[in-house]
Amino acid sequence: MAQKHNLTYQLTHDLGKAIVTGRYQIGQGLPTEAELCEQYDVSRSATREAVKMLAAKGLIASRPKKGIQVLPESDWNMFDTDVLGWILSSNPSLTLLKSFTEVRAAIEPQAAALAAVNATFEELEEIEKALARMEAAEKGLDDPLDSDIAFHTGVLKASGNPFIMQLTEFISTALKVSIRYTNATKGESGDIEKHAHILNTIKSRNPEKAHLAVKEILDEALALIESNLS
Repeated sequence: MAQKHNLTYQLTHDLGKAIVTGRYQIGQGLPTEAELCEQYDVSRSATREAVKMLAAKGLIASRPKKGIQVLPESDWNMFDTDVLGWILSSNPSLTLLKSFTEVRAAIEPQAAALAAVNATFEELEEIEKALARMEAAEKGLDDPLDSDIAFHTGVLKASGNPFIMQLTEFISTALKVSIRYTNATKGESGDIEKHAHILNTIKSRNPEKAHLAVKEILDEALALIESNLS
């Protein structure tokens, strides 16, 4: 049973990545289930499950007599971390990074403001640990990307809002690319001083200042992307 599940997920991954990278064009058909079985050397049941999973993610539609059709990008579930991961691993456009940063700008400042009101001692401690990891990363003692992501997702979790907390995995997935891009463009890793300022505003229970502190670093990231777009 576990092997079938692994084969199903591997086929879902391979086909999903092929779709988002344009190997299968929008509006075109995928091979039939029988052809996919032969091509990927998997069972009919595993293939059928993979097709169902891709349909649930909005990438394809399987209809009688029409076969398996690739759907337009507007139908794709961008909040699905598999879909987002496939897109981001295929050299995403700056336009997509801009769109994602705009989503962050709409959510993360408010999350910081809520964290300033709602964060527990344990949640503040987690954000502090992430900041310490960022400082260690500057000395080569930790991973700069992982520690930066841990800081931002720590703030989301500390918001106390269940809907914002549900976005943690989505934002974590996309941050792997966007932080890497902005740091490479700036020629530096995450700014410790600015992140420390965010933490201090949250710890001081000042929601307005926490909101502004996060907005400032995201405005800077957006300006960086827009300058490269133009």
